[in-house]
Amino acid sequence: MPIKQQIKLTVDAVVFGYIPKEGIVVLLIKRTIEPFLHSWALPGGFVRDEENLENAVTRELLTEAGVNINYLEQLYTFGMPNRDPRGRVVSIAYFGLVNPTNYKLAASSDAEDATWFNIKELPDLAFDHATIIDLAVKRLRNKIRYEPIGFELLDKKFPIADLEKLYETLLDRPIDRRNFQKKINHLGILIAHNEKQKQVSQGRPAKLFSFNEEKYFQLKKDGMAFEI
Repeated sequence: MPIKQQIKLTVDAVVFGYIPKEGIVVLLIKRTIEPFLHSWALPGGFVRDEENLENAVTRELLTEAGVNINYLEQLYTFGMPNRDPRGRVVSIAYFGLVNPTNYKLAASSDAEDATWFNIKELPDLAFDHATIIDLAVKRLRNKIRYEPIGFELLDKKFPIADLEKLYETLLDRPIDRRNFQKKINHLGILIAHNEKQKQVSQGRPAKLFSFNEEKYFQLKKDGMAFEI
């Protein structure tokens, strides 16, 4: 007897950013359609018949929030039968990293607003999006230990103190700054510039650095282990 299915497929995007005075933030949109009308949710929507998953999540991010993302990877598949009141809907969740200062959020499509929320101060969320974000945070904190994805959250040029603060925020714990700098310097994945911060609230302007992506990938190819 043939099996009958009425399963629909969606994508959801967990986009993290870093705002020095606020911490780690996540992009949320306010829905303009049922279910969960006017509720905050992750950007996302149904996959069209003619598009692949990556194109679908990229389209939803751009049309709902005005974000065109550089770093994006598949997180997990969420398929509990009762996760969506519209019926059996399976969601492929992605997570990515951006620097919020590079974007001017623009809600459109089926979103009436788009904004950044601190991951520790989230509003009530639609569907099972709180569970999705929780898993994404765990993935981020685990991955940041062995792969330098955190550089996606910083400006192209940054003082070393910003990098240290970022890792403390991501890991949600203090780090030994002396050992941290020693590890980073030993790897040689930072490029030092003959530039300093232009504006500082106190103290002297610090020297600026940038991430040497080419050097990192060569080290990785050679079997180097990045661990903080």
